[in-house]
Amino acid sequence: MSNISEKTLIDLEFFTILQSVSELCISDLGKNSALEIRPFNKIQKLLPELNQVNEYLSSFVNDNRIPNHYFDDIQKEIHLLNIENSYLEPASFLKILNNSNTVYELLKFLKKLKTIYPVLFSFSEDIEYQKSITENINTIISPFGEVNENASVLLKEIRREINSIRSKIGSSFTKALNQYSGAGYLDNIRESVVDNQRVLAVLAMHRRKVKGSLLGSSKTGSIVFIAPEATLQHSRELQNLAYEEHQEIVRILKELTNVIRPYVSNLIEYQNYLIKLDVIGAKAKYSKKINACLPKITSEKKIYFRDAYHPILLLNNNAKKLKTIPQTLELNKKQQIIVISGPNAGGKSITLKTIGLLQTMLQAGLLIPAHERSSTYFFDKILTDIGDNQSIENQLSTYSYRLKNMRSFLRRCNENTLFLIDEFGTGSDPELGGALAEIFLEEFYNKKAFGIITTHYANLKVLASELENVANANMQFNEKTLEPLFHLFIGQAGSSFTFEVAQKNGIPFSLINKAKKRVEGEKVRLDKTISNLQKERNKLQRTSKDLQKEKNIAAEKSDSLTVKQDKIQEKLESFQALYDSNQKMLAYGRKINELVNKYLQTNNKKELNLEFNNWISLEKTKFLKKNPPKPKTKAQKKQVKVEKKKVEEKLVSIEKEVLVEVTKVRENLKTEAKKIAKQKADYTFKINDKVRIIDSNACGTIDKIEKNNAFINYGFFTTKTSLNKLELVESAKLK
Repeated sequence: MSNISEKTLIDLEFFTILQSVSELCISDLGKNSALEIRPFNKIQKLLPELNQVNEYLSSFVNDNRIPNHYFDDIQKEIHLLNIENSYLEPASFLKILNNSNTVYELLKFLKKLKTIYPVLFSFSEDIEYQKSITENINTIISPFGEVNENASVLLKEIRREINSIRSKIGSSFTKALNQYSGAGYLDNIRESVVDNQRVLAVLAMHRRKVKGSLLGSSKTGSIVFIAPEATLQHSRELQNLAYEEHQEIVRILKELTNVIRPYVSNLIEYQNYLIKLDVIGAKAKYSKKINACLPKITSEKKIYFRDAYHPILLLNNNAKKLKTIPQTLELNKKQQIIVISGPNAGGKSITLKTIGLLQTMLQAGLLIPAHERSSTYFFDKILTDIGDNQSIENQLSTYSYRLKNMRSFLRRCNENTLFLIDEFGTGSDPELGGALAEIFLEEFYNKKAFGIITTHYANLKVLASELENVANANMQFNEKTLEPLFHLFIGQAGSSFTFEVAQKNGIPFSLINKAKKRVEGEKVRLDKTISNLQKERNKLQRTSKDLQKEKNIAAEKSDSLTVKQDKIQEKLESFQALYDSNQKMLAYGRKINELVNKYLQTNNKKELNLEFNNWISLEKTKFLKKNPPKPKTKAQKKQVKVEKKKVEEKLVSIEKEVLVEVTKVRENLKTEAKKIAKQKADYTFKINDKVRIIDSNACGTIDKIEKNNAFINYGFFTTKTSLNKLELVESAKLK
């Protein structure tokens, strides 16, 4: 049983959601079950339900769509099976067969895809499918809802005889029809049907000439309908056979009913499973309709709804092609209560209802229209006080009713409670009601409950700013047009814009001024200050948005410049490589030219070959230094490994030697540090010493020393600190 009351569900319009879900069910039993949905009282029961809906929702977008699971209502059949000696009609067996086959297809599908739908598979794993139910029904009942003639030897024989008699009736009637028609005794229509029996349409003047049984006449009496004597005997035989057939069918149906009767518990299980799956499917369809998702359910007590929509408002606006503005709101241990203020028609109540409804929906196993990065906690209780709850039946005023509600809140409220109160403290004298509302708010705060309240009371705004984990918030307004922007801003109380709204609605300025004079000056100033702060904040937000846009444009330009710079760098590197190659070719050309000129002058070929070979060897040595050859043979590879190992061993040896030296150096440094620390500890600070505060960079001069405190002069200002927090930079020079 849920801890969330029916009143809360009504306040949050939860039943409107259930109505929408029920309309998406494929069966009447599913529709009724959907209307009975209530929030869960334990998170252990809730989580599987949410995951089932989430898995079903995922089937809409992947290639493994969950099979059709339409089913028949077999409540009546189950009732009859529980009555001894009763039997079911063929149509009832077809319903049972349909449900059994549907369950079989679902179980087979989920078993095959248990890695994709693990939670739905787990939900169906305990269903025990009885193959014998379908086998027995298929043997006896045809797909057209008739008992098969092979159901028994006797039934087969009776039906064979029935077919033979019907053939005889047909031939005898045809014979009589031709005989009396040739004699001219029949009307133009020749024949008709009376009580499912073929009869001759005989002219009244010839009725005595036709042998048979008179079964009726036309309205005018000019035609009489006679069953030929030849067919009457066969008809009586047919009636007897039809009776025997019916008796045999009843016997077979009773026998089949007795075979199915032991499986009543399985049939109930099938029905309940299909009803549950129908509701899960409807929840998933509704989730798709409102673009819902499954937020993270945390063990940490907090609510973080990002870009959250009120589902009813969202669908209504979508139907009217209007834009719906989402809200982002967070409650946590450092912000356990939010006090929303501001003018009416600004969206305070809808924001409050959105959070309450989404939390309730989630705790009832429904996905919510919010960003997938949203997260929330499972609350034991959700308490609401929304709207004008004047009780006519109990002759209570709104305020009396709300006081009774507050009494209930205070009694039931604890640290695992979420409370939502609209127009907190209204209904009584503003000062007295406001004072009482302050006490209630402090009680909720001390009980560590999470909550959202809306109010116009200035004292509650002030209290919210004074309590550590309570935050003020307001719904933003356009300060020029006074049109609501429907954006929640947390961190500042909202002005009621009372006089501004009155002026916008045509109230004369003179009357507004009189009203201002009658209100306490401090309150007007406070409201005006809040109003001005809101205007300034709106300007800052607009500036922030403009700056963000400029920042994005600058970032795009920066990215573009980076790309261009990379391309230029690539071209430079390419040109550099080309330049180096050209310089190399020029150097080679100059060397060859030099050798050729020398040869032409000396005509000494031997010297030319010697110098050319020396130059080539030198160039090859340079090339190999830059591009060492890779070892090819096993011997070369082995040699490389040996040399590499020698280098590594040498490095290890050097590292050990270095570590020994490093250790010595560290010990020397520690000794020196201790020595310096001792000198500093033993040092007696004096005036004009240059010092700094430990862990600080700024240096100053000691102006004065009093007991254990020193006055440090930094040039622009002087500060006081204890001597043990100082370290010496430079001693004062002795004069």
